[in-house]
Amino acid sequence: MSLSEPSETPGLPARQCFATTHWSVVLAAGDSASSRAGEALEELCRTYWYPLFAYVRREGHSPEDAQDLTQGFFARFLEKDYLAQVAREKGRFRSFLLASLRHFLSDERDRTSAIKRGGGKTILSLDVQEAEGRYLLEPAHNLSPEKIFERRWALMLLDRVLSRLREEYAAAGKADRFAVLETFLPGEQATGTYAEAADRLGVAEGTIKWEVHQLKRRYRELLRAQIAHTVSSPDQIDEEARYLIAVLSG
Repeated sequence: MSLSEPSETPGLPARQCFATTHWSVVLAAGDSASSRAGEALEELCRTYWYPLFAYVRREGHSPEDAQDLTQGFFARFLEKDYLAQVAREKGRFRSFLLASLRHFLSDERDRTSAIKRGGGKTILSLDVQEAEGRYLLEPAHNLSPEKIFERRWALMLLDRVLSRLREEYAAAGKADRFAVLETFLPGEQATGTYAEAADRLGVAEGTIKWEVHQLKRRYRELLRAQIAHTVSSPDQIDEEARYLIAVLSG
């Protein structure tokens, strides 16, 4: 599915909308003590911590050590002046986060004492039991830690888009309708035909086709918006989208 269509809020140009995205706020703050940048960075970390946990686990660490290392990483990442190391040309939060984690793990290999959940202080609330359950469902073949990180990153984006769509339909009192229509979205397993969906909802087949078209359009808009949160400029959205689709197709 093409992701090249513009995603704009009615009445606002795309670049004006983009200026409020999380990673652009962090980059704009640079090495300043901006509370807004700190909040944006923490929101990004809360959203995308699981790919890091999966990376650490795929590196061969036990569930307990992976929990300690992931929490320890966030302790250092959010409390130290990591923002001063961000260069705009590096662009993507995904790349910056993974490079920072690698640096952290390299440092930890040279230490004799383990970081224990941020030195006793919980930096982010991580549902590690749930994360370990998810990790055990990861492909058993030899995906590298980098590949598992990128795959999980892409799937986290799609999960957030699907959740947002579900919330929008529920807010409109159409949760049951969404349960039928979502099976026609990219990556979902279709459970029937348009005709069968129309029969379930008691509408014409043409209505279902139109609604699915609208749903896919909204899906593209939300996906672009999610990607925008993690890149430094609007020009990178299409490239990042193509890359993540390639990751999921590989």
